Amino acid sequence: MIENTPSVLIIYTGGTIGMIENPETGALENFNFDHLLEHVPELKRFNYRILSYQFNPPIDSSDMEPSFWAKLVKIINYNYEHFDGFVILHGTDTMSYTAAALSFMLENLSKPVILTGSQLPIGTLRTDGKENLITAIEIAAAKNSSGTAMVPEVCIFFENHLMRGNRTCKINAENFNAFRSFNYPPLARAGIHIKYEPGLIRQPDPSKPLKPHYLFDTNVVILTLFPGIQQEIITSVLHVQGLKAVVLKTFGSGNAPQKAWFINLLRDATERGIIIVNITQCSSGIVEMERYETGLQLLQAGVISGYDSTPEAAVTKLMFLLGHGLSNAEIRQRMNSNMAGEITKRIF
Repeated sequence: MIENTPSVLIIYTGGTIGMIENPETGALENFNFDHLLEHVPELKRFNYRILSYQFNPPIDSSDMEPSFWAKLVKIINYNYEHFDGFVILHGTDTMSYTAAALSFMLENLSKPVILTGSQLPIGTLRTDGKENLITAIEIAAAKNSSGTAMVPEVCIFFENHLMRGNRTCKINAENFNAFRSFNYPPLARAGIHIKYEPGLIRQPDPSKPLKPHYLFDTNVVILTLFPGIQQEIITSVLHVQGLKAVVLKTFGSGNAPQKAWFINLLRDATERGIIIVNITQCSSGIVEMERYETGLQLLQAGVISGYDSTPEAAVTKLMFLLGHGLSNAEIRQRMNSNMAGEITKRIF
């Protein structure tokens, strides 16, 4: 290793980006990332030390689950002192969940962890994979004038935008602009140059070492309200055996039906120790339960605000906190706190 040579570890979990077309069958197959430079020769121009780790077998992102998040954290923790940054190649369907989860699991992170992927396989002519991969690697290796990482966060880079991982949602199944961060601006934009926004990037305490976490409790459900939702449905959901927390997707700024049976069911659930977090169904905006009477009733029933959390951030944060055996009161307090840049709290 040449001293001061930027170093990046690429972790391939699976997904469209790592596929090439079999010339004989025409089928898409995962290719061996040991031959990464052969398929993406542009990487040689970086003069970086680039190594790769490949999940064997690669997984479709639809099969992503907390055990794989723990595996990613173990890989990063094991290699943390040997690389300047990490690029995770991941299928797009659950990339936002993984990015949100890792933001909580990698406490005191001071190096970039950049997730990216593609809508077209890297072996196809018009692939978006090459540009996403090349730019993600450049961002993972980037340092500021003081020699520290430019973006010491878990991020998603896709179609010229670097977004905070726990603020990002997949919004398009077929266009290249597959992801959007509605409630927080991009941390960087890639054009002729990569323009970073230092004022938006979280700055870690350099005196604190990386603290990896591995525990999750998946006894959580997302419940989306809609006009005409039946009492029996909500009753059955709130009485699922072992249920510990609910992400309640409400209308507008955190509003819900004023029916007495609905409020009573929520109050009964919170009194039984189930944590209910209110987030909006809207892509953009924040929950303000104090704003309307319909939201105020939820607050009085023990429902807590998820502020402007994405569904992915709310559910992974709950799973993370539940997995660490915290008390109900402490989980409620931490859900109302900004742990990794995932929420914006307003003073009303």
